[in-house]
Amino acid sequence: MKFCQILCLLALALPTALAQELPGWRLVWADEFNRPVGSPVDRSKWNLETGGWGWGNSELQYYTDSTLNAVHDGHNLVITALEQRLPGLHCWYGPCRYTSARLNTRGKFEQRYGRFEARIKLPRGQGLWPAFWMLGNNFGAVRWPHCGEIDIMEQIGREPRSIHGTIHGPGYSGGEGIGKAHTLPTDFAQAFHVFALEWEPEALRWYVDGVLYQTRTPADLPEGARWVFDRPFFLILNLAVGGGWPGAPDATTRFPARTLVDYVRVYERIEGW
Repeated sequence: MKFCQILCLLALALPTALAQELPGWRLVWADEFNRPVGSPVDRSKWNLETGGWGWGNSELQYYTDSTLNAVHDGHNLVITALEQRLPGLHCWYGPCRYTSARLNTRGKFEQRYGRFEARIKLPRGQGLWPAFWMLGNNFGAVRWPHCGEIDIMEQIGREPRSIHGTIHGPGYSGGEGIGKAHTLPTDFAQAFHVFALEWEPEALRWYVDGVLYQTRTPADLPEGARWVFDRPFFLILNLAVGGGWPGAPDATTRFPARTLVDYVRVYERIEGW
């Protein structure tokens, strides 16, 4: 019986161990989100941003630090967007109609170059906007878009079979961001998928489930624009509601809407590979 129990424990641990071993890469930071059910976000790794000022995109949600919006379920981080009006919460358009969560690693973990990977199950629904992305750590000094932005994965709910990978910088930001969509024959909300970015000094490569779908280099920038992807960036996970790009929720949108994150892992290239 004891031998069987040991084998079972090894079998449960094996997939995670194998997933962390990538030829040519060394794991340097991770959150596996395996904390007990109901546990809050690990504040040693993540900051929880709060507010309802629109976040530069006329978004409709108020980001809170409540476990109603970001919590562990024993295996995943669950980011939940709720349709709710809470007393005292005011957004740019008046009393807030939605709440959600936005996490970042600013000041806690920042890295230049490497492989940035997350296994995520996305929600679906008009007006939802989940994302896994990064900003340059000089954000406070030079602001956006001069700090640079790398969208490893973002999705708008009216396109449930597509995700987008994009870069933004001075001269190529907002609607002029440089990127590409990747489309599946099935809805991204039906299963977990692995979204990854491999970042080198003059190349960025995007993957979904191990499939390379886009590469960007300085040659892709508009004439005279500057490549700003040469300094440490910090990670961001969020689920926005509304905004200029996704549009507002409508009668077809179902709340609560949830993004499930199985893990986030960051690697550095092993010298010689």
